[in-house]
Amino acid sequence: MQHAPDKAASTADATVKDKWLTLPQYLIPQHVLSTLMHRLCRCRWTWLKNMMIRSIIKQYQVDMSISQQQDITAFEHFNAFFTRSLLPDARPIAASELVSPVDGRISQLGDIVDGRIVQAKGQDYSVLELLGNDNAMAAQFNGGQFATIYLSPRDYHRIHMPCAGKLTHMRYIPGKLFSVNPRTVRTVPRVFARNERLVTVFDTAFGPVAVILVGAIFVGSMQTVWHEGEITPPYGKQIQNWQYQPDDVTLDKGEEMARFNMGSTVVLLLPEGAPAWLSTLVADKAMVMGEALS
Repeated sequence: MQHAPDKAASTADATVKDKWLTLPQYLIPQHVLSTLMHRLCRCRWTWLKNMMIRSIIKQYQVDMSISQQQDITAFEHFNAFFTRSLLPDARPIAASELVSPVDGRISQLGDIVDGRIVQAKGQDYSVLELLGNDNAMAAQFNGGQFATIYLSPRDYHRIHMPCAGKLTHMRYIPGKLFSVNPRTVRTVPRVFARNERLVTVFDTAFGPVAVILVGAIFVGSMQTVWHEGEITPPYGKQIQNWQYQPDDVTLDKGEEMARFNMGSTVVLLLPEGAPAWLSTLVADKAMVMGEALS
């Protein structure tokens, strides 16, 4: 039988290892490397883009049987493959009030307690800093709920509406570009509130809902269906805000709203009184877009 001190030592060793493995991320030129990756992912050299696509499919066991375009040589560049559309019946939308906006894996979810969100065991961060220190926006989610969903390179990379809503606000917040893989999330304090992110807020049947796209190293672009062109790059240095009228942008539950290149994370914020998360939803559970959250 393993003794408790042995388990504690093993955990401590793993923590130290994680810190050493994430240390280079503090030192590398994150935005320069991400800009180069953005260009590489749009390279139209046939041999290169086909090699990159085949490599990712093999390494991450990407299921191409549900892709609308199954001939990998037909993609104009790697990013077209990465943001590929799926067959119409590949992701049925559940009848519940809230559905997963993405394919991915739950990192954490639960209640927003004293304005704070759990990042990982022993780590949290505030809703206020996540939203770029906008007090009025953060106050809308006091006593509400959150869910953080991580997209790996194997996942479908389009983001869809978790419920029907009218867009009221979009906010670009510049920041770092740390990886958001599980090791980094365990190790880098407040990583989701430090990384570059795009906050979108919708008016819904149960109040304001925020869908937040968190950038990461090598995430070459963030793009919405209503904004002309990519939000990033170029990477900004100032917070930017866009306000919308009630009839400007209305999207149904399950409708595509955005996409980003390579793996990253989506954070959902719900107000107090919104439908509760299903009790079966726990950290590390795999989800698919359209699957019931409530």
